[in-house]
Amino acid sequence: MATTAFQKIYTKISQITKATCTLKATDVGYDELATIDGKLAQVVKIAGDNVTLQVFEGTNGIPTNAEVVFLGKAPSLKVSDQLAGRFFNAYGNPIDGGPQIEGKEVEIGGPSVNPVRRKQPSELIATGIAGIDLNNTLVSGQKIPFFADPDQPFNQVMANVALRAQTDKIILGGMGMTNDDYLYFKNVFSNAGALDRIISFVNTTEDPAVERLLVPDMALTAAEYFAVEKNEKVLVLLTDMTSYADALSIVSNRMDQIPSKDSMPGSLYSDLAKIYEKAVQFPAGGSITIIAVTTLSGGDITHAVPDNTGYITEGQLFLRRDSDIGKVIVDPFRSLSRLKQLVSGKKTRRDHPQVMNAAVRLYADAANAKTKLENGFDLTDYDERTLAFAKAYSDQLLAIDVNVDTTEMLDVTWGLFGKYFKPEEVNIKKELVDTYWPKN
Repeated sequence: MATTAFQKIYTKISQITKATCTLKATDVGYDELATIDGKLAQVVKIAGDNVTLQVFEGTNGIPTNAEVVFLGKAPSLKVSDQLAGRFFNAYGNPIDGGPQIEGKEVEIGGPSVNPVRRKQPSELIATGIAGIDLNNTLVSGQKIPFFADPDQPFNQVMANVALRAQTDKIILGGMGMTNDDYLYFKNVFSNAGALDRIISFVNTTEDPAVERLLVPDMALTAAEYFAVEKNEKVLVLLTDMTSYADALSIVSNRMDQIPSKDSMPGSLYSDLAKIYEKAVQFPAGGSITIIAVTTLSGGDITHAVPDNTGYITEGQLFLRRDSDIGKVIVDPFRSLSRLKQLVSGKKTRRDHPQVMNAAVRLYADAANAKTKLENGFDLTDYDERTLAFAKAYSDQLLAIDVNVDTTEMLDVTWGLFGKYFKPEEVNIKKELVDTYWPKN
């Protein structure tokens, strides 16, 4: 990094901790970037003329007379249409071998949208995954996480959502990804010919963990450009927010802050909210919808990260492996989209809400039958049919490898109703049964 004449250079560091360096400096801004002994750092605290910088790679080997160069700006991203189809690192620099981006430089991490400029979300975001579109329909401007165990194929689900979602732009923020994950996304997007509408910011496990903290802000700054300036529907996919939170805890521990629950920083709620609250539907038609992955350790939903996330987001999608069919499904009992009623039956076919409720109720009856079976009770004829229905419903609709549109999902469900039940057992309005019940 070449230094220019007007940059402020200091060579006297008064204090060095595991993660930070403190020195006396003037006219320095909060969040401003600097290099210390060539390592990138950022201003995290200003008290009078005492300035504390967090060093992204850690302070190992930095002497007290190291050269500190203030760069005069906070982390920023150049935004323009040239972002489309490209892969960047956490600093917004290309990692795909392509040219640098020309465009307007915007500081990342700005405030979320003023509520007065927001509109009630009302546009359906179809993903082609029935466990989502049928039971937990997503709405543009929504914020919702996937809760998944670390060994589940959540990155495949994310890639599928990216390819199938009917939106103008998809922005992927990858935090703590393995190189395999990064290459997987790159290959899937390239092979599908969908690269032109996908923008990726990636931090891999080989990069410093602290850099993950920049990824969501980079992704959302790009999203705001397309949603605000271009009135586009933008879907932001963030994976994995647990790695993001782990990076927060590394930084707060290094800065000797007292940890809160599960060794997370006390600021965890506001750190997560700052990201999720960027989801918005604008009156002019642009929108930012956020789907994030939160991995659970040992399925623990009470851990600080999923626990705080649940208070901020509008529902959650829960992935689990269904042992009956040997596939990963979107669990209808533990998943919830709090905004689905805004589009279900309004932007989809009118029978949608009733079909969804009937199917989930029958699925619950099957769960009861399963409990009876496990406890050695005899099953009724109805129990047997609900079990057969549940298996077919999981396989043909809830499994994450299903890719059909909402109308077809409804038709498939009606087909299963007709196969296993009588109309009166399904408990749906007569006029809908008359219209949609399979005729054969």
